[in-house]
Amino acid sequence: MRAFELPDLAATEQLAKALAPLLRAGDVIALRGGLGAGKTTFSRALISELMQQATEVPSPTYTLVQTYEAPQFPIFHFDLYRLENPHDVFELGWDETQDGLALIEWPDRAGEHLPAWRLDLAIEMVGENRTARLEPKGEDWQTRLHEL
Repeated sequence: MRAFELPDLAATEQLAKALAPLLRAGDVIALRGGLGAGKTTFSRALISELMQQATEVPSPTYTLVQTYEAPQFPIFHFDLYRLENPHDVFELGWDETQDGLALIEWPDRAGEHLPAWRLDLAIEMVGENRTARLEPKGEDWQTRLHEL
């Protein structure tokens, strides 16, 4: 596990930009953290970096998923906060994410459908301090994160 201090939202964006070149088609990033912790800030920065241009990235809170056609691979940005049944992920195109990046906010709502091989990114606020913990689930992730 690797931990990073994020003193401001710009540091959250920088973490996303540093992680972007390490990503590959088929990757899954499970974003954990409470409301307002910085998951959406991270997602917006990561998606814009992968799109290789400033991109409007609306929160998928109401649509539950937003898709983007990045030059390297498609990006599927899920927000499962309002998901009532884990099996409903399949109605959102869950099966279509194998050739792209699945970026998942509120991943616990996916239940047993959350892949075991993934990168868990937990952003936490403790008082005024924000930290990010990266926990690789799989050897390939551990190898790639050494470059970060």
